[in-house]
Amino acid sequence: MFHQRTQHAHGSLSWGPTLSRRQALHAGVLRSAGAVIASQMIAMDARANSGVAETERKNERTTDAKPAIVPKAKAVIQVWLGGGPPHTDTFDPKPNSGSDYTGPLSGTCATNVTGIHIGQLMTELGKCADKYSLIRSFTHGQFGHETASYLTQTGRMPGRLVYPAAGAVVTAFKGFPESNGNRQQETSLIPPYVVLTQPQGRFSEAGFLGIKYKPFATGSDPNASRFAVEGIVAPDLSEHQQMQRRDLLNELNALHRAAGQDPRLAMAEKSRSDAYDLMLGDTGLVFNLAEESDEMRLRYGRSKFGQSCLAARRLIENGSKFVTINHGGWDTHKDHFPVMQRKLPELDRGLAALITDLDERGLLESTIVWCIGEFGRTPKVASESPWNGGRHHFGSVFSTLVAGGGFQGGQVVGESNEKGEAVKDRPVYPGDLIGTMYELLGIDPDASLPHPMGEFVRATPGPDDGMETGGRLYEIT
Repeated sequence: MFHQRTQHAHGSLSWGPTLSRRQALHAGVLRSAGAVIASQMIAMDARANSGVAETERKNERTTDAKPAIVPKAKAVIQVWLGGGPPHTDTFDPKPNSGSDYTGPLSGTCATNVTGIHIGQLMTELGKCADKYSLIRSFTHGQFGHETASYLTQTGRMPGRLVYPAAGAVVTAFKGFPESNGNRQQETSLIPPYVVLTQPQGRFSEAGFLGIKYKPFATGSDPNASRFAVEGIVAPDLSEHQQMQRRDLLNELNALHRAAGQDPRLAMAEKSRSDAYDLMLGDTGLVFNLAEESDEMRLRYGRSKFGQSCLAARRLIENGSKFVTINHGGWDTHKDHFPVMQRKLPELDRGLAALITDLDERGLLESTIVWCIGEFGRTPKVASESPWNGGRHHFGSVFSTLVAGGGFQGGQVVGESNEKGEAVKDRPVYPGDLIGTMYELLGIDPDASLPHPMGEFVRATPGPDDGMETGGRLYEIT
């Protein structure tokens, strides 16, 4: 059954009336892009009938006085470096640690902020360090992909509940007009939560929130001559052929003829129609990177990653709330350095272009850019056979980059020791950063998430969750 969400006066979200899955699935309404739009329409209808309170749950636990964060962010772009990028080759270089640690990447890149150096292959990011901050003391102590990914994305350890990732939480509170208590706001056909290009795997993005809060995965390659977004662009059909198929479906569609007799079917039929508008109308042009100049596309880099960064900017411009750029390939147990010679310049170019382009368009102040992997990699190089100069999983300390949306630029938070093997100062845990981002987005970190059994579940871990904390990142907000 598809459950509809209701927000109560105390800010918690619970599950209300249901719609038969058979009804929702009729005529393929919930396939691909249609699934996103149908779920939006179902939720809007439920809220219109139930009456949505506009207040959120206030902090229930006693805390020390803390600085007030003024919400500035409206959206998040997450650059997910799946597999685990090397912190000592990127954002926390240790040039004096010796060749057993640095390998051939023994140099650094001076940035435009005095005193901040990054990896020697990150030259473009060196030119815009005043626009981002580095956290060099991120830690969780996990060395396995699945647990580390889940913890980094949710702020919690695996257990009885499957918690939603940050993208699903942001979508729950900010992704739909009714999430903000504004039911009169026009609904956008663009999905609020998008991943470019493949789902991240290793964890359930939506967790117990359910399918409504899963990201829309574009598939395909934005650097191809035609970005054939799954469910939006049929790679083997012209636009004219797609229009002909829609017209034929309209003639054969029994759901359309029955819609006038049942308001729920009418809503489903409108969702199908909206899905085609997204596929063939002006809204779908958000995925058409050919609208960008050749100069702009080259600035981001003509690679899958670079063009994914450009597509993310276009999605944020057009109303998406959380976009993940899933850029894997960082699990370099073997032949680490040849891989870095290829991947680091690609990351450097695309990420720097994203940050500076957002800034030039006046979007960086309202958009958080968050670059992270599930962990770092061993500072000491595994030179023995069969690794041939590899780096292994390392969760004791690693780095992340944050920019925009209220985060200051040109700052470094925390410090690792002289060889990058342990936290030396100011540990930052996943829940600390996620909670800070929620506050910048105007989401109460202590508000309750919508739970199918009505349980009270905080958006971020509380003291009763047993998670370590170093405190919110107020020093860079």
